Amino acid sequence: MPDKAGAPPRAWQRMLSGRRLDLLDPSPLDVEISDIAHGLARVARWNGQTRGDHAFTVAQHCLVVEQIVRRLKPDADRMLLLMTLLHDAPEYVIGDMISPFKHVMGGDYKVVEGRLHTAIHLRFSLPAETPPGIKKLIKRADMIAAFHEATRLAGFTAAEASTYFGRPRTVTADGLPLVPQPSATVEAAFLARFGELEQAAAALPNGKG
Repeated sequence: MPDKAGAPPRAWQRMLSGRRLDLLDPSPLDVEISDIAHGLARVARWNGQTRGDHAFTVAQHCLVVEQIVRRLKPDADRMLLLMTLLHDAPEYVIGDMISPFKHVMGGDYKVVEGRLHTAIHLRFSLPAETPPGIKKLIKRADMIAAFHEATRLAGFTAAEASTYFGRPRTVTADGLPLVPQPSATVEAAFLARFGELEQAAAALPNGKG
C-alpha cells in the first residue's frame, strides 16, 4: 500500500551510520562496514532455534566460514577471504531467511539479495559478481559450517544434517568458534577480521590480491 498522501511505499532503511540504503537500488556509497557488522551481529541463524545463552548470529557464522575456507585453501588471498567474510552481508538488511522459506518466496528475494550483494562488493573493491570457482569454494565451506552448526547447536542428528548439508570429510568442528557469543563481542571480532584483511590489501604494492 502507498504511504500517506499517495507517496510510494518506503523502500529504504536508515542505518545507524546515518546512511539511507535503498533496497530497490542500493548504492555502494551507502554501504558501511560498521552497519554490516552491527546488523549481522544481531541477526540470528536458524531462526534463533539454537542452544546457548546467546543467539548464534550471521556475523559469527561468517567468521566460521572464513576460517573453514582458510583450512580448505591455505594459500587463499585476501580478496577470496574478504568475499568469504562478506558472503552473507546482504542479511544485515534483509535478515537471515531460512532455506525452506526462501523456496516459498521464490525469485523476488534473490533479486533484492543480488542487488545488495553487488553494491557491497563494489563498495569494498571486490568483483561485482563472485567468480564461479570462488563461489563454489565458499558454498562448500558454508555447507560444512551448516553441518557443524546444525549438529552442535540446532538439534539436528548427524544423519539428518548429512541429508541436507552433506557430511564434512576434511574439516572437523575442532577449533571453530561455534559457541554463541554476545552480539557486541561478535561485532568486534567481525570488524577486527575485516580490518586485518583491509590492512593486508594496503600492504600490497597495488592494493589488490
